[in-house]
Amino acid sequence: MSPTEAQAYCISATKKSGSNFYYSFLFLPRQRRNAMYTVYTFCREVDSAVDEALPGTDPRVELSQWRKEVSAAYHGIPTSPVTISLAAHLPWLDIPEEYFQELITGVEMDLTTTRYPTFQDLYPYCYRVASVVGLICLKIFGTQAPQAREYAIHLGLAFQLTNILRDISSDADRNRIYLPLEDMARFGYTEKDLLEKRYTPEFIELMKYECARAREFYLKAKQVFESLPRTDQRALVVAEIMHGVYARILEQIEARSYRVFGPRIRLSPLLRLGIAANIWFRSSSQGIQAPQR
Repeated sequence: MSPTEAQAYCISATKKSGSNFYYSFLFLPRQRRNAMYTVYTFCREVDSAVDEALPGTDPRVELSQWRKEVSAAYHGIPTSPVTISLAAHLPWLDIPEEYFQELITGVEMDLTTTRYPTFQDLYPYCYRVASVVGLICLKIFGTQAPQAREYAIHLGLAFQLTNILRDISSDADRNRIYLPLEDMARFGYTEKDLLEKRYTPEFIELMKYECARAREFYLKAKQVFESLPRTDQRALVVAEIMHGVYARILEQIEARSYRVFGPRIRLSPLLRLGIAANIWFRSSSQGIQAPQR
């Protein structure tokens, strides 16, 4: 497959996904947008190797193959459409190979870990599967200030905690509990309660606590963002769009009184596009040009 064909594959896969991220990518210059399509498709396919493993396949073997493909993108000849496309972008992107390998390590944790005793135990997982993606994205967005790294880490943690709260039900179906067990014990909500999807006063108090923690990380990201040079703020407009979308998902969880055991909480495409457009126009009004590619 040629790099052009591989890129087309990544664009198509991102569009078909219906992801919240797709609407933010639309506001990037073409080359940066294409790089984001490639990174998004990489993340999605690595994650699917575990969460949507085909019958008769071994997720560990699949992840091992992804590790080899990443190495080939940097040092050899990749064969996957995603890594062929990635290899074509790497000459203009200064993304360390270890970022992609660490992301795979995070996804791999789902094969061995289904419970997290404390938030300190959960933190490395969230960092690997979300914050590391943010660090990859910084290279694509073209930020310059060193403190942008803190922004990416905090925002990634906020996103992942929001995902965890939204997806409690589907994770329970896989016998996975990402809520720290010590937090559950603090509010008197048991593993059995969660796996049986019991909506109780104890669950509501637990969710209030967990939502507050997620908000802390959104606030930390916001504080770092406001300290950045305006050129970096402008470069991070796509991240800020995602900030707006995911913060709204957290608001929806709270507005629905934490009823996450029913239909998955989603934002309509029109609402997501509206959030994206609003943040883009607000950023554009500052009169600062984003890095072009």
